[in-house]
Amino acid sequence: MARKIKAVVVDDSAFMRKSLSLMLESTGEIEVIATARDGIEGVEMVKTKFPDIVTMDIEMPRMDGLTALQKIMKEHPTPVLMVSSLTTEGAKDTLKALEYGAVDFIPKELSYVNVNIIKIKEDLVAKVKAI
Repeated sequence: MARKIKAVVVDDSAFMRKSLSLMLESTGEIEVIATARDGIEGVEMVKTKFPDIVTMDIEMPRMDGLTALQKIMKEHPTPVLMVSSLTTEGAKDTLKALEYGAVDFIPKELSYVNVNIIKIKEDLVAKVKAI
């Protein structure tokens, strides 16, 4: 049996942390080894848990996702997939995230989440497995 992909989920919403974790683990190929509520906790999880991939929200308290992304890339380079309501194609923060080292992004607009949860799951799992 192949080694599972180890993921850390960083999002200030408990609902999104749980939802993303369930989506990722549903394949049996990805294991969420930690979750974090903000960028500070996310950076710490990367330092201590050594994930293969991180999913990162942009807008969070204490430390936002862009700042956390920069710290991760400087201190412990790890693939980061931005999963945020602020990451829509062409948006300024999306471009910044890609410039700072994010490997890709998935939008989580509330209407999109409610109507297309299966599509989000498919996109999320496919992008994590591709990294």
